[in-house]
Amino acid sequence: MNKDKLKPMLFSTLKHYSMKQLGTDVVSGIIVAIIALPLSIALALASGVGPEEGLYTAIIAGFIISFLGGSRVQIAGPTAAFATIVAGIIAQNGMDGMVLATVIAGVILVIMGLLRLGGLIKFIPYTITTGFTSGIAVTIVIGQLKDFFGLSYQAGTVTIETVEKLKAFGQNFSTFNPYAFLVGMISLIILIVWPEISEKIPGSLIAVIVGILIVKLTGIKVNTIGDLYTISSRLPSIHVPAISMSAISAALPDGFTIAILAAIESLLSCVVADSMINSHHRSNMELIAQGCGNIGSALFGGIPATGAIARTAANIKNGGRTPIAGITHSITLVLVLVILMPYAALIPMPTIAAILFMVAYNMCQWRTFVHLCKTAPKSDIIVLVLTFALTVVFDLVIAIEIGMLLAVLLFMKRMSEESGVVGWKYYDPDEDPDGMNLKPIPAQVRVYEIYGPMFFGSSGQIDTMNFRDETKVIIIRMRGVPALDATAMHSLEGFYERCKERDIQLVFSHVNEQPMNTMRKDGFIEKVGEANFRPHIDDAIEWATEISK
Repeated sequence: MNKDKLKPMLFSTLKHYSMKQLGTDVVSGIIVAIIALPLSIALALASGVGPEEGLYTAIIAGFIISFLGGSRVQIAGPTAAFATIVAGIIAQNGMDGMVLATVIAGVILVIMGLLRLGGLIKFIPYTITTGFTSGIAVTIVIGQLKDFFGLSYQAGTVTIETVEKLKAFGQNFSTFNPYAFLVGMISLIILIVWPEISEKIPGSLIAVIVGILIVKLTGIKVNTIGDLYTISSRLPSIHVPAISMSAISAALPDGFTIAILAAIESLLSCVVADSMINSHHRSNMELIAQGCGNIGSALFGGIPATGAIARTAANIKNGGRTPIAGITHSITLVLVLVILMPYAALIPMPTIAAILFMVAYNMCQWRTFVHLCKTAPKSDIIVLVLTFALTVVFDLVIAIEIGMLLAVLLFMKRMSEESGVVGWKYYDPDEDPDGMNLKPIPAQVRVYEIYGPMFFGSSGQIDTMNFRDETKVIIIRMRGVPALDATAMHSLEGFYERCKERDIQLVFSHVNEQPMNTMRKDGFIEKVGEANFRPHIDDAIEWATEISK
């Protein structure tokens, strides 16, 4: 199977589809919908929108991504990774700004898929994905402290940035509501304990039911979704935001952020799913599907969506093996929206906070974080910790930009340290019997061996090569050079010119394919002479000896 072809996986799986698999997919889709219901509502509220927007996202994006996607089992919808980003965009640019940014992100994702850039995801360092994932988890927890402890903030309190939320939490802790805290703790205990009792019924659903019953039966004063939001059970309708060059310009950075994060999270989810079902996803088709899904979600009142690892894993564990399960999950949520949505108003806010605490815990990868801090090289630890800190203190955009820049710089430094130029040792066999295994070289010939990639970070090593008064030929052995860039090529040309001024001939030994192509395009081989490029060091020494006479 060609895993990179631009064909939705749905059409491939239907070729050998059976009624038995249909039944399993439908059951799995319904179970995943039950799991997605409280999560979609909670993540929507964490994103600063109403509960129905979470369901719109799971319905529209979930359907489109399953229909067009490149994975057999991917389940898409709102995810925790976007919560703080979306909340920040809405706070600054309003819903229209968020819609426009999401549409732009969708277009970028489609273009990435059409250009077959799905494989580029591997160039995002693991330390960066771990750092910002852990950082997002912390920001989610901080954002839910207010509701978990039942605090009340004065009108006008600014809580857009994570640091502002933490500051407001500390300043207003005197408004602590013990009843809200009690409901939150009971919900949290249920979420922790319930998986040991049953894996068929999601703990989040049980926590929601218990939370509602506690508040309704006891009459305690605890904020519910209905106290803070207007609940609607209407179906999503299309909404096109006002479009202008200034609006597009303002939304473009956020669009890039959403697109990159959606690509990273979706393809990581696909990789995890592949390992669970021993399959291969089509990364470029998945990017196109993610793009179309986000465009559809934004235009129909939803928020950014991506592949959700937890829901995808639940789909696999319940027998889902084709995109029919994801489509069933979306259709089930439509019925939930129409029939059960009014009851969402009864869900206590501390229960929502508890659900998000568990989401944050499950995504934080703290064990991986600690393991990397103990075992990774210092440069990787710096990137990991800095990305984490920047995500918490500032935002994901700054964290990824600076993290990637630092990772690239540290990588170049590491590669430059692995590159170098070494001159061969000269000896007199009569006086130095230990040199008996070294090759005999005429006094008028010098040999230098270059090793490691020669690029702008290490090209200065070429300048360390020098001459003797009697030197007539210099052999440059390049068997250990896998790559040569323009800067290193320029340094070689400079060295050639210095040799030419002293009437010294250059001979090259064992030049690999990429450096040879670079030299040929540059015209360097023609300058030096084709005959001075030898396949082996023995051949190069023999040739140098001959032309040095």
